Amino acid sequence: MLKDLFIGLSQNQFLNSAAKKYGLKLGAQSVVAGTNIEEVMKSIKELNAYGISCTVDNLGEFVYKKEEATEAKENILNVIEAIHNNQVDAHISLKPTQLGLDIEYDFCLNNLKEIVDKASRYGIFVNFDMEDHGHLDPSFKILDELSVEYDNVGTVIQAYFHRAEEDIQKYQNYRLRIVKGAYKEPAELAYQEKKAIDENFIRLIEWHLLNGKFTSIATHDHHIINKVKEFVKVNNIPNDKYEFQMLYGFRRELQLQLASEGYNFCTYVPFGKDWYGYFMRRLAERPQNLNLVAKQVFNKKTNTVIGVAAGAFLLGRLTKKKRK
Repeated sequence: MLKDLFIGLSQNQFLNSAAKKYGLKLGAQSVVAGTNIEEVMKSIKELNAYGISCTVDNLGEFVYKKEEATEAKENILNVIEAIHNNQVDAHISLKPTQLGLDIEYDFCLNNLKEIVDKASRYGIFVNFDMEDHGHLDPSFKILDELSVEYDNVGTVIQAYFHRAEEDIQKYQNYRLRIVKGAYKEPAELAYQEKKAIDENFIRLIEWHLLNGKFTSIATHDHHIINKVKEFVKVNNIPNDKYEFQMLYGFRRELQLQLASEGYNFCTYVPFGKDWYGYFMRRLAERPQNLNLVAKQVFNKKTNTVIGVAAGAFLLGRLTKKKRK
């Protein structure tokens, strides 16, 4: 029920627009690394100092106008320039819908090509974040087209999809981030139970570690991390074939621990004014995320669920009143 609540909130365009006007609120400041390039570069440098690399997401949702997609493209190009100029250890993560996939396929393809081309010239990797099931095939198609000319692209495989095994085999020669999945999907397309998702997640990780190019293992679950540690040890998987990934602001101590143990570690660093949808999906993913946010919003662990949900609701109500 909680997952449905926060997924529903994440898809509310009115609340998303309201959130942009109010800045980082509801605890989002603990998991979003600022609203501009200067702030995110500062965060990246701090992480790099601990031996942690970063993947940078300039957040954006509900893009249905060409001028919005063009603005998003220019913002990402500026991030690439900043990564190069600051000589930080970072690469790009982006969503095709932010660059116009819901507007026009060729328009989106051209935007992405411009980004990938510039990143390629600077030796910067670009990862295509996968979204809900309706966007999978066109996103994979864009990846296919760009990979004919560029080798600095990769994507995400979401373990809750029944098709995930087929997709990971098709793209085994790509750098892949393997995740559990953060959208609400129908049972005919995706596993619904945590146990089934976790089992498929581990299967995909192990298969790609043995057969793939490079594996980014994106999880905060220390049980799965420990299983992966044992698997790579038993199967003599070299360190340069994989990395662990976690989200900015989550399980910081474990992130530092893994980096100090000599594992490749990458933090997913989101930033920007369009933080609302991202933040709500993080709350939907796992109950533990609510407690982390509550510490900052309420300075206590009680009433977390009600408080954060109410905060999102009130943000919309306050904005609505202001508009009248």
